This record gives sequence, C-alpha cells and structure tokens, in this order.
Amino acid sequence: MPDSPFDLSGHVALVTGGNSGIGLAMADALAAAGAGVCVWGTNAERNETAAEQLRAHGTDVFPLRCDVSDEAQVADAMRQLTDHFGRLDSCFANAGVGGAGMRFLETDLSEFHRVTRVNVDGAFLTLRAAAAQLVEQGEGGSLVGTASLAAVQGQPRGQGYAASKGALISMIKSIAIELSRHKIRANAVLPGWVSTPMADPALQSEPFQRRVLPRMPVGRWGEPGDFGALAVYLASPASSFHTADTITVDGGYLAF
Repeated sequence: MPDSPFDLSGHVALVTGGNSGIGLAMADALAAAGAGVCVWGTNAERNETAAEQLRAHGTDVFPLRCDVSDEAQVADAMRQLTDHFGRLDSCFANAGVGGAGMRFLETDLSEFHRVTRVNVDGAFLTLRAAAAQLVEQGEGGSLVGTASLAAVQGQPRGQGYAASKGALISMIKSIAIELSRHKIRANAVLPGWVSTPMADPALQSEPFQRRVLPRMPVGRWGEPGDFGALAVYLASPASSFHTADTITVDGGYLAF
C-alpha cells in the first residue's frame, strides 16, 4: 500500500448522478483527494455547475450528459470518458429515481418499470461498461453502487424502488465474486435518511419528522457530505481487501 493511501492523484473516477445530492458529495470528495472525475447526469446545466464546483480542487473534471438507462448513451459516454482521461479506476453507480408514492394496488407496470429502468437497468449498464474497461486495463479497480435502506426494510408505496435497490445489492455482490480474479472489488452503500433533493419533500414534513427523527440516534438527518470520505476510501488502495460488502451509513437508524 502506498504511503498516502487516500491520495488519488492520477486516479480517474466516474460518478453517475454526480450533479447533486450524494453523488455530487462523492464526486467533490474524490476531486479533493486528487482524482480526475467524470460526472454523468441527464441535466447538462446541472452537470456543468457541478463540474465548476469540482474544478476548484484543481483536478480534471469532465461532465457528460448521459441517460444511464439507454445502452447506446452509456457506451458512447464511456468511450468519451476513456478518450478524455485515457483510463478509468473507479465507478460509482449512483444515478437513481424515486417512486411516485403510489399505493401498491394502484401501481401499474409502467410505473414499476420507470423506476427499475434507471435503478436496475441503468446500474447494470453503467457497471458493465466500467467493468469492461477495468478488465481491459488489467490493473483492477473499484465498483460502487448506491442502494438504500429500502432494500432491507421495504418501502410502503415504493415497492419498485425497494425492489430496485435490493436487486442492486445482489448485482454488486455477484459482480464482486465474479470479477475478483481481475482485482476488481465491488461494494454497495446503503444510505439512511439523507437530506437530498429526492428525499427532502418527506424529510421536511412535520408528520414525518415527528415519527422518524426520534429514531435517529445521532439526532439529525444525514447530509450528502457524510458520504464523501467513504467514496475516497472505496476508490483508494486502502479498500483493496474490502469487497462484496453492503456498507450502511444511516446514523444508527437500523440499530435503534
């Protein structure tokens, strides 16, 4: 292991959904550690705003518009990434969408597929493209998927979302086992209740705060920045023996 295992100088990281929330916090921490970062997102303006924030750390940042549920777009974005940086070392499959909050009996298949198309198909396409690049390089690397506590607790009025995150965890573990011979490690991160654009409508409601916040041992909602150091660790050589894991970051919520 190098003398400074968390120095990511020369490292190239891909963060999907990296223009806001947890993805942006991960990308920011990776850039601060010296990594070149490629941000994928569907909103070009937000991508560029995020890139400007990351460039303040003095590293190369390359924003790309990409819908991860579109196979052709993923292939093209990965080609552009490798043309720009020349390599890839870690991939954070963070892009995702939430459910519509519909009752289970009123949820039609199109709504279910709207969620799984991004959260499962998109993660699969992203991780497969990243893994292919890592195998071709022959130097190993790190794959990370952002899941959710919904994968283990379930989510009323969110069966598609819960199912998608459970599938992501199983996918990550399967990838870790199969690709370990290539020195590729794969782990899933399970955020708890974190203040993000997706979660804030629920977290900011008084009934939800009254019911849920007392169950938070740390006494607060999570913040995207709580995931930055973890991203650096998972990208770095310090995690070279850490794979096939599900890492819960929830302020102690599950334990209480």
